[in-house]
Amino acid sequence: MPLAGAFRCEPGELLALVGPSGAGKTSMLRVLAGLMRPARGRVTVGGLTWCDTGRGLFVPPRHRHVGLVFQHYALMPHLDALANVALSMLHLRPPERMARARHWLDHVQLTPAQQSRRPAGLSGGQQQRVAMARALAREPRLLLLDEPFSAVDQMSRQGLYRLLADLRRDLGIPIVLVTHELNEARLLADRLVVMDAGQVLQQGAPSAIHHAPRNARVADLVGLQNRFRGIWEGPAEAPGQGWLRWVGEGAAPPDAPAAPRLQVRDKRRLPEGQAVSWVIPGDAIRVQALAAPGAAAPGSYVATVTEARFLGEITLATLALDAMPGAPLQLTLAGPGRRSLLTGARVAVQLDLELVHVMPVRSGGV
Repeated sequence: MPLAGAFRCEPGELLALVGPSGAGKTSMLRVLAGLMRPARGRVTVGGLTWCDTGRGLFVPPRHRHVGLVFQHYALMPHLDALANVALSMLHLRPPERMARARHWLDHVQLTPAQQSRRPAGLSGGQQQRVAMARALAREPRLLLLDEPFSAVDQMSRQGLYRLLADLRRDLGIPIVLVTHELNEARLLADRLVVMDAGQVLQQGAPSAIHHAPRNARVADLVGLQNRFRGIWEGPAEAPGQGWLRWVGEGAAPPDAPAAPRLQVRDKRRLPEGQAVSWVIPGDAIRVQALAAPGAAAPGSYVATVTEARFLGEITLATLALDAMPGAPLQLTLAGPGRRSLLTGARVAVQLDLELVHVMPVRSGGV
């Protein structure tokens, strides 16, 4: 699959490549490592050019000083943890090799007893720590992590997240992470690179992409649930504001209420009558008790809770607005207020329209 796009990762920064299976994330990692030669491209790390097809330059993997950590550890089953790490430093004399292996295994917080065990005697999280130590033992200029946490249990994963945060602070090298877990990417990464079908669609801070996806496809890939259809009606009287007509799915029944008209930010890029897709993040939706049965305060909407699933510390809820049938709101809620959010409850919903992000529909679909 051809790859297209460019990105930077600064020393001490963690950049996450996210996207669906087949998006080209691992292929991009292989290009960085030198395991795959691109038809056209350039890779520069720390002022050194590792690949420049225009100049016919290609540095082989063994000369790139890249640390690679894989999903399934890739450890030698017949060697203990110490020997697995030492194996990556065959260029050193055996005493120095073993001393450095112990240093890095101590650094990833494995005990001496664990260091003497073979992979079969270690948990998944401990095996991944060995793989991390092995990658770091060569003192890489670039650390590449390919789905490194997906094969370990949730408790071990939390410990590995803390380890990675410590390593970032200590190492000061670029770290590129491939993951399909959006929450993991948002938690760990300074910047996201969103990929699909070999293309870089958007890059930036997780919060920036979450609040302003470039298009509807990016909104889908970063997990924005509240995405709707609309018609752009042009500028409002207030400076920097415009009118967005909320459009439901399918034909509205004859007795349906008039579609809500929302006053949102206007970037002066959309013509009147333009079909649009628009998103609103969950933190821009506030749910309150109704001031009176069937009535909501000005600027709010009456809604019914159609589903409420309590999952430990959070609740996943679906709300149906009276004013917009067929366009449910999806919410993830935490805190004591969610206790009263029961299926069938009638509530008032307030939208922070400053956080609405509008995107034109370029072709068929949203």
